[in-house]
Amino acid sequence: MKINTDGVLLGALAEVDEPKAILDIGTGTGVMALMLAQRFEQAEVDAVEIDIEAAKTAERNFNASPFNNRLKIYPERFEDFFEQHPEKKYDLIVSNPPFHLNSLRSSDSGKATARHTDRLFFEKLIQQTAQHLTNEGALWLVLPEEAATLIKPLAVEAGLHQSMQIHIRSFAESKPHRFIVSYSKNARQFVEQDFVIYQSPKIYSTQYQAALKSFFTIF
Repeated sequence: MKINTDGVLLGALAEVDEPKAILDIGTGTGVMALMLAQRFEQAEVDAVEIDIEAAKTAERNFNASPFNNRLKIYPERFEDFFEQHPEKKYDLIVSNPPFHLNSLRSSDSGKATARHTDRLFFEKLIQQTAQHLTNEGALWLVLPEEAATLIKPLAVEAGLHQSMQIHIRSFAESKPHRFIVSYSKNARQFVEQDFVIYQSPKIYSTQYQAALKSFFTIF
């Protein structure tokens, strides 16, 4: 099973009080959905994945897990999923969305097109997830800095309030390379904190080990 550092950190750190319904958008092979099913024993977890082969792998992983009765895969776009299930509401929605568009553009016109494409994608993601959150629910995302900045006004437009921003750093002195952010319908006290992955080269920090010891046998 392919393990993505961004995804596992989001799966370990995303938090909401006693969620009963969870949605993982872009689940890939299902790692984050499995982590959330393990952490929240009362929750039903829906997972959406547009890549058919990845969705098939996720389904196999779900069926082989002890949480298989609480996990369900939907091999489709999140827009189609929401259109087909307008009644569904979630206490927790998580996503580790794609953010490769800008980095692949070399020309100024290409970068402008990519930013526009990114904005349209995140507009749909934020607007539609906001509509499917319960009143006490929360949206958690892991993003690069540019995307984390991009979604702030989009979240405001959708009626969401930022409650958390976690700066993910490889080392204590490193610049953050990812941001885990949380938004909810109700305004809450904003919390900002750092998360360091490595204590030294190839040696995981105690913070990383503590967050993932329930999931990885190496700790």
